[in-house]
Amino acid sequence: MFFALKGPNFNGNEFAVQALSDGAAYAVVDDVLLTTDRRIIKVADALETLQELAKYHREQFSIPFIAITGSNGKTTSKELIYAVLSSHYITYTTQGNLNNHIGVPLTLLSVKKDAQMAVIEMGANHQKEIESYCRYTQPTHGVITNCGKAHLEGFGGVEGIRKGKGELYDFLRAHNGTAFVYTDYDYLHTMSAGITNIIPYGTTDGLVQGNILSNEPFLEVAITKGLGINHVKTQLVGDYNLPNILCAIVIGKYFSVPAEKIKTAIENYTPSNSRSQLIQRGSTAIILDAYNANPTSMKAAIENFAGLHTDKKVLMLGGMMELGEASLDEHSAIIELIKKYAWTEVILVGGDFGKIQHGFTFFLNSSDARNWFIHQKSEHTHFLIKGSRSMQMEKIIG
Repeated sequence: MFFALKGPNFNGNEFAVQALSDGAAYAVVDDVLLTTDRRIIKVADALETLQELAKYHREQFSIPFIAITGSNGKTTSKELIYAVLSSHYITYTTQGNLNNHIGVPLTLLSVKKDAQMAVIEMGANHQKEIESYCRYTQPTHGVITNCGKAHLEGFGGVEGIRKGKGELYDFLRAHNGTAFVYTDYDYLHTMSAGITNIIPYGTTDGLVQGNILSNEPFLEVAITKGLGINHVKTQLVGDYNLPNILCAIVIGKYFSVPAEKIKTAIENYTPSNSRSQLIQRGSTAIILDAYNANPTSMKAAIENFAGLHTDKKVLMLGGMMELGEASLDEHSAIIELIKKYAWTEVILVGGDFGKIQHGFTFFLNSSDARNWFIHQKSEHTHFLIKGSRSMQMEKIIG
Protein backbone atom coordinates (compact mmCIF):
# COMPACT_ATOMS: atom_id res chain seq x y z
CA MET A 1 0.00 0.00 0.00
CA PHE A 2 1.18 3.48 -0.86
CA PHE A 3 0.34 6.28 1.59
CA ALA A 4 0.43 9.78 0.11
CA LEU A 5 2.25 11.61 2.87
CA LYS A 6 2.98 15.32 2.74
CA GLY A 7 5.95 17.39 3.87
CA PRO A 8 7.26 20.94 3.51
CA ASN A 9 8.79 20.13 0.12
CA PHE A 10 6.72 17.26 -1.24
CA ASN A 11 3.17 15.99 -1.69
CA GLY A 12 2.81 12.23 -1.97
CA ASN A 13 -0.56 12.58 -3.67
CA GLU A 14 1.31 13.59 -6.81
CA PHE A 15 2.92 10.14 -6.97
CA ALA A 16 -0.10 7.95 -6.14
CA VAL A 17 -0.91 6.92 -9.73
CA GLN A 18 2.75 6.17 -10.42
CA ALA A 19 2.92 4.06 -7.25
CA LEU A 20 0.06 1.90 -8.57
CA SER A 21 1.86 1.52 -11.89
CA ASP A 22 4.99 0.48 -9.99
CA GLY A 23 3.14 -2.33 -8.23
CA ALA A 24 1.35 -0.93 -5.19
CA ALA A 25 -1.90 -2.76 -4.44
CA TYR A 26 -3.65 0.40 -3.23
CA ALA A 27 -2.86 4.10 -2.85
CA VAL A 28 -4.23 5.97 0.16
CA VAL A 29 -4.61 9.65 -0.70
CA ASP A 30 -6.06 12.75 0.93
CA ASP A 31 -6.31 15.01 -2.14
CA VAL A 32 -8.83 14.70 -4.97
CA LEU A 33 -7.18 12.97 -7.93
CA LEU A 34 -8.41 12.95 -11.52
CA THR A 35 -8.66 9.19 -11.82
CA THR A 36 -11.34 6.51 -11.59
CA ASP A 37 -8.91 3.79 -10.50
CA ARG A 38 -10.67 1.80 -7.77
CA ARG A 39 -7.35 1.15 -6.12
CA ILE A 40 -7.30 4.78 -4.99
CA ILE A 41 -8.62 5.10 -1.42
CA LYS A 42 -9.60 8.64 -0.45
CA VAL A 43 -9.28 9.54 3.26
CA ALA A 44 -9.31 12.75 5.27
CA ASP A 45 -5.63 12.48 6.28
CA ALA A 46 -3.23 9.88 4.88
CA LEU A 47 -0.78 10.11 7.81
CA GLU A 48 -3.52 9.67 10.42
CA THR A 49 -4.84 6.72 8.44
CA LEU A 50 -1.37 5.15 8.43
CA GLN A 51 -1.20 5.57 12.20
CA GLU A 52 -4.71 4.16 12.73
CA LEU A 53 -3.86 1.15 10.57
CA ALA A 54 -0.70 0.64 12.68
CA LYS A 55 -2.85 0.78 15.82
CA TYR A 56 -5.26 -1.80 14.41
CA HIS A 57 -2.35 -4.07 13.47
CA ARG A 58 -0.80 -3.68 16.94
CA GLU A 59 -4.10 -4.72 18.54
CA GLN A 60 -3.88 -8.13 16.86
CA PHE A 61 -0.96 -9.08 19.15
CA SER A 62 -0.80 -10.07 22.80
CA ILE A 63 3.01 -10.17 22.98
CA PRO A 64 5.26 -7.75 24.92
CA PHE A 65 5.75 -4.43 23.14
CA ILE A 66 8.76 -2.68 24.69
CA ALA A 67 8.96 1.07 24.03
CA ILE A 68 12.22 2.93 24.50
CA THR A 69 12.88 6.66 24.55
CA GLY A 70 15.36 9.08 26.10
CA SER A 71 17.68 11.96 25.27
CA ASN A 72 20.78 9.82 24.72
CA GLY A 73 21.54 6.18 24.09
CA LYS A 74 18.08 5.04 23.00
CA THR A 75 19.18 3.64 19.64
CA THR A 76 22.18 1.82 21.12
CA SER A 77 19.98 0.47 23.92
CA LYS A 78 17.37 -0.59 21.38
CA GLU A 79 19.98 -2.44 19.34
CA LEU A 80 21.39 -4.19 22.43
CA ILE A 81 17.92 -5.14 23.68
CA TYR A 82 17.06 -6.48 20.24
CA ALA A 83 20.32 -8.47 20.11
CA VAL A 84 19.55 -10.07 23.48
CA LEU A 85 15.86 -10.82 22.90
CA SER A 86 16.31 -12.04 19.31
CA SER A 87 18.86 -14.59 20.54
CA HIS A 88 15.96 -16.42 22.22
CA TYR A 89 12.70 -15.08 20.73
CA ILE A 90 11.35 -14.07 17.33
CA THR A 91 11.75 -10.32 17.76
CA TYR A 92 10.90 -7.30 15.60
CA THR A 93 12.34 -3.84 16.14
CA THR A 94 12.76 -0.34 14.74
CA GLN A 95 15.11 -0.36 11.75
CA GLY A 96 17.86 2.24 11.92
CA ASN A 97 16.50 5.47 13.32
CA LEU A 98 12.88 5.28 12.08
CA ASN A 99 11.55 6.53 15.40
CA ASN A 100 9.23 9.42 14.45
CA HIS A 101 5.55 9.89 13.55
CA ILE A 102 6.10 8.00 10.30
CA GLY A 103 8.76 5.52 11.40
CA VAL A 104 6.89 4.27 14.49
CA PRO A 105 3.73 3.21 12.60
CA LEU A 106 5.82 1.69 9.81
CA THR A 107 7.73 -0.32 12.43
CA LEU A 108 4.46 -1.55 13.95
CA LEU A 109 3.20 -2.59 10.53
CA SER A 110 6.39 -4.57 9.93
CA VAL A 111 5.68 -6.88 12.90
CA LYS A 112 4.61 -10.24 11.48
CA LYS A 113 2.31 -12.95 12.83
CA ASP A 114 5.19 -15.04 14.17
CA ALA A 115 6.40 -12.26 16.51
CA GLN A 116 7.12 -13.13 20.13
CA MET A 117 8.61 -9.73 21.07
CA ALA A 118 8.63 -6.20 19.66
CA VAL A 119 11.02 -3.37 20.55
CA ILE A 120 9.90 0.08 19.43
CA GLU A 121 12.13 3.16 19.58
CA MET A 122 10.45 6.54 20.06
CA GLY A 123 12.21 9.82 19.33
CA ALA A 124 10.72 13.17 20.26
CA ASN A 125 11.59 16.88 20.17
CA HIS A 126 8.45 18.33 21.77
CA GLN A 127 5.84 17.50 24.38
CA LYS A 128 2.84 15.28 23.57
CA GLU A 129 4.87 13.47 20.89
CA ILE A 130 5.62 10.36 22.97
CA GLU A 131 2.01 10.42 24.16
CA SER A 132 0.83 10.25 20.56
CA TYR A 133 3.12 7.30 19.80
CA CYS A 134 1.88 5.41 22.85
CA ARG A 135 -1.70 5.77 21.63
CA TYR A 136 -1.07 3.41 18.72
CA THR A 137 1.97 1.49 19.98
CA GLN A 138 0.26 0.59 23.29
CA PRO A 139 3.51 -0.50 24.99
CA THR A 140 3.33 -3.13 27.70
CA HIS A 141 6.87 -2.36 28.88
CA GLY A 142 9.03 0.76 28.67
CA VAL A 143 12.48 2.27 29.14
CA ILE A 144 13.55 5.90 29.48
CA THR A 145 17.32 5.81 29.09
CA ASN A 146 17.85 9.32 30.51
CA CYS A 147 16.68 12.93 30.24
CA GLY A 148 19.54 15.14 29.07
CA LYS A 149 19.90 18.48 27.32
CA ALA A 150 18.55 17.50 23.92
CA HIS A 151 15.99 19.39 21.81
CA LEU A 152 15.88 22.19 24.37
CA GLU A 153 14.27 24.44 21.78
CA GLY A 154 11.26 22.18 21.29
CA PHE A 155 10.85 20.96 24.87
CA GLY A 156 11.42 24.34 26.51
CA GLY A 157 14.10 23.34 29.04
CA VAL A 158 15.14 20.35 31.13
CA GLU A 159 11.84 20.11 32.99
CA GLY A 160 10.03 20.12 29.67
CA ILE A 161 12.27 17.26 28.50
CA ARG A 162 11.39 15.20 31.58
CA LYS A 163 7.71 15.89 31.11
CA GLY A 164 7.87 14.94 27.43
CA LYS A 165 9.88 11.76 27.90
CA GLY A 166 7.78 10.96 30.97
CA GLU A 167 4.73 10.57 28.76
CA LEU A 168 5.90 6.97 28.30
CA TYR A 169 5.78 6.46 32.07
CA ASP A 170 2.34 8.11 32.11
CA PHE A 171 1.03 5.51 29.68
CA LEU A 172 2.56 2.60 31.61
CA ARG A 173 1.18 4.00 34.86
CA ALA A 174 -2.33 4.24 33.42
CA HIS A 175 -2.29 0.80 31.76
CA ASN A 176 -0.61 -1.36 34.43
CA GLY A 177 2.59 -1.55 32.38
CA THR A 178 6.13 -2.38 33.44
CA ALA A 179 9.01 0.12 33.54
CA PHE A 180 12.70 -0.77 33.56
CA VAL A 181 14.28 2.05 35.59
CA TYR A 182 17.99 2.93 35.91
CA THR A 183 18.42 3.54 39.64
CA ASP A 184 21.52 5.77 39.35
CA TYR A 185 19.38 8.64 38.05
CA ASP A 186 17.33 10.05 40.94
CA TYR A 187 14.99 11.89 38.59
CA LEU A 188 13.84 8.59 37.07
CA HIS A 189 12.73 7.49 40.54
CA THR A 190 10.56 10.59 40.79
CA MET A 191 9.26 10.32 37.25
CA SER A 192 8.32 6.63 37.59
CA ALA A 193 6.54 7.00 40.94
CA GLY A 194 3.15 5.32 40.89
CA ILE A 195 3.96 2.72 38.25
CA THR A 196 2.90 -0.60 39.74
CA ASN A 197 5.55 -2.74 38.07
CA ILE A 198 9.09 -1.33 38.23
CA ILE A 199 12.15 -3.43 37.42
CA PRO A 200 15.26 -1.56 38.69
CA TYR A 201 18.82 -1.88 37.42
CA GLY A 202 21.99 0.11 38.12
CA THR A 203 25.48 0.18 39.55
CA THR A 204 24.51 -0.34 43.21
CA ASP A 205 20.79 -1.16 43.26
CA GLY A 206 18.46 -3.28 41.19
CA LEU A 207 17.66 -6.71 39.81
CA VAL A 208 20.83 -6.46 37.70
CA GLN A 209 23.88 -4.50 38.86
CA GLY A 210 27.20 -3.82 37.19
CA ASN A 211 30.21 -1.54 36.99
CA ILE A 212 32.97 -0.65 34.56
CA LEU A 213 36.00 -2.93 34.59
CA SER A 214 37.89 -1.36 31.71
CA ASN A 215 37.43 1.16 28.93
CA GLU A 216 40.67 0.94 26.96
CA PRO A 217 39.37 1.24 24.31
CA PHE A 218 36.36 -1.09 24.49
CA LEU A 219 34.01 -1.17 27.44
CA GLU A 220 34.24 -4.22 29.70
CA VAL A 221 31.60 -4.51 32.41
CA ALA A 222 31.67 -6.41 35.69
CA ILE A 223 28.24 -7.90 36.48
CA THR A 224 28.01 -7.86 40.27
CA LYS A 225 24.42 -9.10 40.59
CA GLY A 226 21.70 -10.72 38.60
CA LEU A 227 23.26 -12.55 35.66
CA GLY A 228 25.34 -15.39 37.09
CA ILE A 229 28.18 -14.33 34.77
CA ASN A 230 30.97 -12.15 36.09
CA HIS A 231 31.75 -9.90 33.17
CA VAL A 232 30.85 -8.88 29.63
CA LYS A 233 33.40 -7.64 27.08
CA THR A 234 31.71 -5.36 24.55
CA GLN A 235 32.68 -3.74 21.26
CA LEU A 236 31.35 -0.39 22.44
CA VAL A 237 33.47 2.67 23.13
CA GLY A 238 32.63 4.99 26.03
CA ASP A 239 31.79 4.51 29.69
CA TYR A 240 28.50 6.30 29.00
CA ASN A 241 27.31 3.03 27.43
CA LEU A 242 27.21 1.25 30.80
CA PRO A 243 23.49 2.02 31.41
CA ASN A 244 22.64 0.80 27.89
CA ILE A 245 24.37 -2.52 28.51
CA LEU A 246 22.77 -3.03 31.93
CA CYS A 247 19.38 -2.21 30.43
CA ALA A 248 19.72 -4.94 27.81
CA ILE A 249 20.86 -7.41 30.47
CA VAL A 250 17.99 -6.71 32.85
CA ILE A 251 15.41 -6.99 30.07
CA GLY A 252 16.95 -10.25 28.93
CA LYS A 253 16.89 -11.60 32.48
CA TYR A 254 13.30 -10.42 33.04
CA PHE A 255 12.17 -12.30 29.94
CA SER A 256 14.15 -15.42 30.91
CA VAL A 257 16.80 -15.29 28.20
CA PRO A 258 19.61 -17.65 29.31
CA ALA A 259 22.63 -15.84 30.76
CA GLU A 260 25.06 -17.24 28.19
CA LYS A 261 22.84 -16.01 25.35
CA ILE A 262 22.67 -12.54 26.94
CA LYS A 263 26.46 -12.39 27.27
CA THR A 264 27.10 -13.65 23.74
CA ALA A 265 24.54 -11.29 22.18
CA ILE A 266 26.06 -8.22 23.83
CA GLU A 267 29.64 -9.24 23.14
CA ASN A 268 28.88 -9.86 19.47
CA TYR A 269 27.05 -6.56 18.95
CA THR A 270 29.07 -4.23 16.72
CA PRO A 271 28.02 -0.55 16.64
CA SER A 272 27.45 1.05 13.26
CA ASN A 273 26.02 4.21 11.73
CA SER A 274 28.59 6.49 13.40
CA ARG A 275 27.59 5.53 16.95
CA SER A 276 30.47 4.83 19.35
CA GLN A 277 32.47 3.21 16.55
CA LEU A 278 36.19 2.59 16.90
CA ILE A 279 37.93 2.78 13.52
CA GLN A 280 41.58 1.75 13.30
CA ARG A 281 43.75 3.18 10.53
CA GLY A 282 47.28 2.00 11.00
CA SER A 283 48.49 3.42 14.31
CA THR A 284 45.66 5.98 14.32
CA ALA A 285 42.44 5.24 16.22
CA ILE A 286 39.24 7.18 15.47
CA ILE A 287 36.25 7.22 17.80
CA LEU A 288 33.38 8.12 15.49
CA ASP A 289 30.34 9.17 17.49
CA ALA A 290 28.88 11.54 14.95
CA TYR A 291 25.31 10.40 14.53
CA ASN A 292 24.08 13.15 16.84
CA ALA A 293 25.10 15.42 19.69
CA ASN A 294 23.64 17.50 22.49
CA PRO A 295 25.27 19.11 25.55
CA THR A 296 24.82 15.99 27.70
CA SER A 297 26.19 13.49 25.20
CA MET A 298 28.98 15.87 24.14
CA LYS A 299 30.13 16.30 27.73
CA ALA A 300 30.09 12.54 28.32
CA ALA A 301 32.09 11.86 25.15
CA ILE A 302 34.72 14.51 25.93
CA GLU A 303 35.20 13.33 29.51
CA ASN A 304 35.44 9.70 28.40
CA PHE A 305 37.98 10.62 25.71
CA ALA A 306 40.01 12.69 28.18
CA GLY A 307 40.28 9.63 30.44
CA LEU A 308 41.89 7.41 27.80
CA HIS A 309 45.52 6.58 28.54
CA THR A 310 47.17 7.76 25.35
CA ASP A 311 49.55 10.63 24.65
CA LYS A 312 48.12 12.13 21.45
CA LYS A 313 44.45 13.07 21.48
CA VAL A 314 42.68 15.25 18.91
CA LEU A 315 39.14 16.58 19.38
CA MET A 316 37.03 17.29 16.31
CA LEU A 317 33.63 18.58 17.45
CA GLY A 318 30.73 19.84 15.36
CA GLY A 319 28.05 22.30 16.42
CA MET A 320 25.01 21.22 18.47
CA MET A 321 21.57 21.99 17.08
CA GLU A 322 18.00 22.54 18.38
CA LEU A 323 19.14 24.27 21.58
CA GLY A 324 17.16 27.47 21.10
CA GLU A 325 18.06 30.43 23.30
CA ALA A 326 20.41 28.24 25.36
CA SER A 327 22.63 27.44 22.37
CA LEU A 328 25.41 30.01 22.91
CA ASP A 329 25.62 29.23 26.62
CA GLU A 330 25.75 25.48 25.99
CA HIS A 331 28.47 25.83 23.35
CA SER A 332 30.43 28.10 25.70
CA ALA A 333 30.14 25.48 28.46
CA ILE A 334 31.56 22.83 26.14
CA ILE A 335 34.49 25.11 25.30
CA GLU A 336 35.18 25.66 29.01
CA LEU A 337 35.10 21.89 29.52
CA ILE A 338 37.57 21.37 26.68
CA LYS A 339 39.98 23.84 28.28
CA LYS A 340 40.20 21.73 31.44
CA TYR A 341 42.14 19.02 29.63
CA ALA A 342 45.33 18.80 27.59
CA TRP A 343 44.84 17.98 23.90
CA THR A 344 47.20 17.61 20.97
CA GLU A 345 44.73 19.60 18.86
CA VAL A 346 41.16 20.86 19.06
CA ILE A 347 39.12 21.38 15.89
CA LEU A 348 35.67 22.97 16.16
CA VAL A 349 33.28 22.85 13.22
CA GLY A 350 30.26 24.98 12.38
CA GLY A 351 27.22 25.95 14.40
CA ASP A 352 27.50 28.34 17.30
CA PHE A 353 31.13 27.43 17.86
CA GLY A 354 31.73 30.07 15.20
CA LYS A 355 30.09 32.79 17.33
CA ILE A 356 32.33 32.34 20.38
CA GLN A 357 35.92 33.41 21.03
CA HIS A 358 37.82 30.27 21.93
CA GLY A 359 41.30 30.24 20.38
CA PHE A 360 40.92 26.80 18.79
CA THR A 361 41.07 25.95 15.10
CA PHE A 362 37.64 26.52 13.54
CA PHE A 363 36.13 25.39 10.23
CA LEU A 364 32.75 26.35 8.81
CA ASN A 365 31.80 22.82 7.78
CA SER A 366 32.90 19.19 7.78
CA SER A 367 34.25 19.44 4.21
CA ASP A 368 36.79 22.06 5.31
CA ALA A 369 37.60 19.97 8.38
CA ARG A 370 38.15 16.95 6.13
CA ASN A 371 40.69 18.90 4.07
CA TRP A 372 42.60 19.59 7.27
CA PHE A 373 42.29 15.96 8.40
CA ILE A 374 43.60 14.35 5.21
CA HIS A 375 46.71 16.53 5.28
CA GLN A 376 47.69 15.42 8.77
CA LYS A 377 50.48 12.88 9.12
CA SER A 378 49.14 11.55 12.38
CA GLU A 379 50.67 8.45 13.91
CA HIS A 380 49.83 6.85 17.25
CA THR A 381 47.04 9.40 17.61
CA HIS A 382 43.47 9.09 18.85
CA PHE A 383 40.68 11.21 17.34
CA LEU A 384 37.22 11.87 18.75
CA ILE A 385 34.78 13.00 16.04
CA LYS A 386 31.36 14.09 17.25
CA GLY A 387 28.62 16.54 16.26
CA SER A 388 24.94 16.96 15.51
CA ARG A 389 23.47 15.06 12.56
CA SER A 390 23.24 18.13 10.33
CA MET A 391 26.99 18.74 10.72
CA GLN A 392 27.75 15.42 8.95
CA MET A 393 30.98 14.98 10.84
CA GLU A 394 31.43 11.45 9.49
CA LYS A 395 32.42 13.06 6.17
CA ILE A 396 35.74 14.01 7.76
CA ILE A 397 36.95 10.44 7.45
CA GLY A 398 34.62 9.36 4.60
